[in-house]
Amino acid sequence: MNPRILSQEIVHGFYLLRVDDERVNYFEAIWSIPERVTYNAYLLVGDGEAVLFDGWKALYADDLIEAIRGIVSPRDLTHVVVHHVEPDHSGSLPKVLEANGFRAGVVAHPMAKPMIESFYKMSPRFRLVRDGEEISIAGEKIKILHTPWLHWPETMMSYLVGRKILVPCDAFGGYSIPRTVFDDDDAVVQEYLPSVRKYVATVIGFYRQHIIRNIEKLQGLQLDIGIVAPAHGLVWRKSPRLIIDYYRSLAEGHPDDNKILVVSGSMYGLMEKAARIVVEEVEKLGGRTASYWFNDLEQPSFSEIIGDAIDSRAIILAAPTYEAGVYPLIDYLVDLIVKKIPPKPVLILGSYGWAGAVTKRLSEKLAAAGFKIVETIEFKGSPSEEDAHRIRDGVRELLEQS
Repeated sequence: MNPRILSQEIVHGFYLLRVDDERVNYFEAIWSIPERVTYNAYLLVGDGEAVLFDGWKALYADDLIEAIRGIVSPRDLTHVVVHHVEPDHSGSLPKVLEANGFRAGVVAHPMAKPMIESFYKMSPRFRLVRDGEEISIAGEKIKILHTPWLHWPETMMSYLVGRKILVPCDAFGGYSIPRTVFDDDDAVVQEYLPSVRKYVATVIGFYRQHIIRNIEKLQGLQLDIGIVAPAHGLVWRKSPRLIIDYYRSLAEGHPDDNKILVVSGSMYGLMEKAARIVVEEVEKLGGRTASYWFNDLEQPSFSEIIGDAIDSRAIILAAPTYEAGVYPLIDYLVDLIVKKIPPKPVLILGSYGWAGAVTKRLSEKLAAAGFKIVETIEFKGSPSEEDAHRIRDGVRELLEQS
């Protein structure tokens, strides 16, 4: 399958180089992304110099070189800015530098140098830049901003002062292959934002406090941002503030209206009966459910569940006891939730055949991470009428406290 490659001038002398990765199934070899992803690099040309900002996955290195060649000779690159060493952005670096004859200097965070040397067993000519340092390249003043843990410690951004362009690498990006380059079409933006939410939750959710901290840093610098040019997804020129604010909202855990996440694990359908009562009651009380069912017919994507968890108003978990512990898939999901998701109110349902364990184990794990356990309901076998009544009361209490 040949990749789809887009090369487009964003403003005079500043180009987007985008490849649509239609081969990838699992981002970071973990997260299921049937919507796929783009890798965006940028090229600045002026005053006899050419600067490449970031790159593509190693699989597409030759394609990136050809895309560069459509604008300038790769040998004419004078600088390569590496904002983030993760190989979906730096994997093409060895081949790009080889095509360049290793003439270009690599502009990077001081921590990036040993990482690049260890990843790729090469030591190009580095220019290591300080936080807030301003460098002049290709006729443009570029302000370097260190943004640690967004989402590796060496992550940084570039702000092109004269053009009012922020190049933030992974920050303000998202999964999927948008059908446009820019955010000009509101319908495209609405299609795209769920993939941003999923991306933030899965990839950057563990570092959510650093999202807030670094956005506050940008705001404190009072940068006049006219374009946000991230390393994945849409380029924001119509509403650059929208994507920045959306990232902050997700990091702070602001709920999406009345969305309640419901996740059920059920080996033989007994717990699923209880979970169906939950969904019915939530919707009866005016809530909107995002429901996922682990059973003998389906196993939903953890990445989709985590994506829905981050902006849910509350979470309901239902699982049977398994080998004196928690049904493993729900147990693993909770491990992800406590790492990736801001604390939410939670209702926990557990079932058992001869001895219960679910509500105690999950309550301890979630409470230790700051989640509010509104109610736990455990029953033997399948839910009785009395259990169903308790479940409905528990849902009502959850909605009242969330």
